[in-house]
Amino acid sequence: MNDWPEGFSGDNRGGRFGRGSSSAQPESARVMRQVRRGPAASPGQAPYGGGVPPQPSYVDGGGHGPGDGYDSGYNTGQVYGSPGGRGPGGPGDGGYAPRPAPDWRRRIKVTAITVVTLLVVTSVGTYFWADSKLNREVDLSKVIDRPEAGEGTNYLIVGSDSRKGMSAEEKKKLHTGSAEGKRTDSMMILHTGGGAPTLISLPRDSNVTIPSFKGSDSGKLYPATGRQTKLNAAYAEDGPELLVRTVEANTGLHIDHYVEIGFAGFANIVDAVGGVEMDIPQDIKDTKSGADLKKGKQTLNGEQALAFVRTRYALRGSDLDRTKNQQKFLSALANQVATPGTVLNPFKLYPTMSAGLDTLVVDKDMGLFDLASMFWAMKGVSGGDGKSMNMPIAGNAPNGNLQWNTAKVKQLVNELKNDEQVTVSGN
Repeated sequence: MNDWPEGFSGDNRGGRFGRGSSSAQPESARVMRQVRRGPAASPGQAPYGGGVPPQPSYVDGGGHGPGDGYDSGYNTGQVYGSPGGRGPGGPGDGGYAPRPAPDWRRRIKVTAITVVTLLVVTSVGTYFWADSKLNREVDLSKVIDRPEAGEGTNYLIVGSDSRKGMSAEEKKKLHTGSAEGKRTDSMMILHTGGGAPTLISLPRDSNVTIPSFKGSDSGKLYPATGRQTKLNAAYAEDGPELLVRTVEANTGLHIDHYVEIGFAGFANIVDAVGGVEMDIPQDIKDTKSGADLKKGKQTLNGEQALAFVRTRYALRGSDLDRTKNQQKFLSALANQVATPGTVLNPFKLYPTMSAGLDTLVVDKDMGLFDLASMFWAMKGVSGGDGKSMNMPIAGNAPNGNLQWNTAKVKQLVNELKNDEQVTVSGN
């Protein structure tokens, strides 16, 4: 017998009133399941036959035990999606799975690959940009009768008084004058190899013999006449090629690379690195170069630095003292350029490279790695790892020029050719 009102049995709800019913009559009141229907109790008899009817187990809040398939919809208090709950993310639920823990190893790997790729792309781009800015104007293949190359690499570094590209205001500010053409204000040989680098200044007033040479533009062969003159006259006569030919012929040392920088480029490089700290050995005041410097440590800007390296009339040793100051400053400049504060700072590195590369004149075989090697060697000289000196001088020649000490020069050249430690003194 069905315990439910007539016509109500499970999902078979025909003939009832209510939602989904087509009956016009309301269905009978639903009797709660836990109340048993039966004959009324006799007078004097306790309800339900004198005993308490068995009560259902309230396991799920609806009078149903586990496993009977009935879901009362009662919320057990679990938070939606929490472990054990019936919301999304709960075990056995068809909702969202828990968010996986981040894969840090993969993230680090991707980040590292990205950083390395950016560094490679930037480095390659910088290399080609810088390489395209080098002015490879000097053709050393035009130099004739060259001595045999020795061990290591020899750079001829020239500071010219070229005023190319300078405005009248800049010439006045830097005290360069307005002379046409260009001459050499300083000349140095930098030797690099397996040992410590050596920087040798060649005084511009050095007495040399102009050898036979081939004209850099005409290609015409000029025979040697034994003519003796100042070293810087060779540059003024036929440019870098004749200067290299003259240095090689008078020393017997093979020159591998040529590097030249003018007034404006020199000052711009100094300003680009934020100035160069120098310990000035004495008060210097020179109206010709524009130098007005006090003794002691100070940071020189481009204008002051150019005046410092050009000064000779205010120095007791004139050109010989000037070459020493030039060596000190160029070494300090190279040391400043090679510091992490410049190399790792793009706001300093790129302006410095641009200022230098725009005005540097090099030989056709010069590469960026050769240039970097040169600067690194200059840094080594300033750090005390190398040696700086003047070409050994014996006195004055009959024409008043500075005469080299032939014996010492020969020994010096032999040591450089064999890449040996230099023991010769420039005094």
